[in-house]
Amino acid sequence: MSRVIIICEGPTEARFISDILGPYFWSRRIYLHAMLLGVPGQKGGNVKYTRVRKDILLLLKQDANVFCSTMFDLYGLGSGFPGTVPPTGLVAMEKATHIENAIREDILREVPNLRPALRFIPYLQVHEYEGLLFSDTEAFANALGKANLASQLASIRNTFATPEDINDHPNTAPSKRILAVYPQYNKVIEGTVVAQRIGINRMLQECPHFRNWIERLTALPGGN
Repeated sequence: MSRVIIICEGPTEARFISDILGPYFWSRRIYLHAMLLGVPGQKGGNVKYTRVRKDILLLLKQDANVFCSTMFDLYGLGSGFPGTVPPTGLVAMEKATHIENAIREDILREVPNLRPALRFIPYLQVHEYEGLLFSDTEAFANALGKANLASQLASIRNTFATPEDINDHPNTAPSKRILAVYPQYNKVIEGTVVAQRIGINRMLQECPHFRNWIERLTALPGGN
């Protein structure tokens, strides 16, 4: 059995971890718990590395048997993260991996005795949570009760090689594209409903960086 605490930036990601990812891992004897970034009264949002680093180190120090991961959007990532000036020519998923590796190396240098090479699995969502929802645009539209939106959502999805490639400009990030065709979109409530309708397996098929994270979590002791 393994326990994994995933530090995330907001209630949408927290619900995704508890309601979608959690049940997926139960049969694998891996138990996920979402923890909003920051101290009581200042939780969520403002994803600066000083806050993230503090929470990671605290978790690793508090319980030697727990594993730690993260779920933050690459889009709009806050200041101070190591690796945020990556080599030129990297695609989005390679940039995310570069930053993840830089975070892991920073934590490893700080607390090598706490085994972060084994216990810490950093993850950045490319480009943001809503990218996962483009894994099945028909299921997306049906979950909203708006079947007529399927073609518009598919037109967005089909412009890119994967849902994770939908870009991160302030006007064209995945969430902005959803709002453009469905202004009533509620990230916390409908984001979870849509994810449930799509299902993890479809997301794993469509989103390679997300799949790599899930495979790393599955490889923890107790997973199979």
